[in-house]
Amino acid sequence: MTPDLVLRPGTTGDLAAVAEVHLRARRAAVPAMPPPVHDDDAVRAHLGRTDLTACDLWLGEVGDRVVGYALLTDTWLDDLYVDPAHQGQGIGGALLDLARAVRPGGFDLWVFASNAPARAFYRRHGLVEVGSTDGSDNEEHEPDVRLRAAGASAVRGLSAPRGELG
Repeated sequence: MTPDLVLRPGTTGDLAAVAEVHLRARRAAVPAMPPPVHDDDAVRAHLGRTDLTACDLWLGEVGDRVVGYALLTDTWLDDLYVDPAHQGQGIGGALLDLARAVRPGGFDLWVFASNAPARAFYRRHGLVEVGSTDGSDNEEHEPDVRLRAAGASAVRGLSAPRGELG
């Protein structure tokens, strides 16, 4: 792990920096991930409206720069992104460990079936693939895989939509 990494709760004042990490990471992940369906301004607006009373935002910072983030609801890890310039340094693993610590009952997440690097990352960290879809319910219309963190209760029929930009 990066020795100068700081993990801290995010605030509304951090949402612009979070959006920039998100945009850089999504662009760098193509073609493992499908290209974004929303333009940069729509993504910035969507993330800028994140209601931090309804979810938890955790940041990874190096120096005074946000280099990664995790966004969690009570039962879902909605986002975990690391700036491409800082990937492979343990930041994603640190954020995932933090997510597990703050959600000891576990959580689920979605990853695109085509995103082999992300799927391998989550497997290395002990998450288990528990289902998949043909992609008809996500905005990209690409097959995806549902993963579960250890400790998550196996509630039959539990589902949540992928974060649509409204």
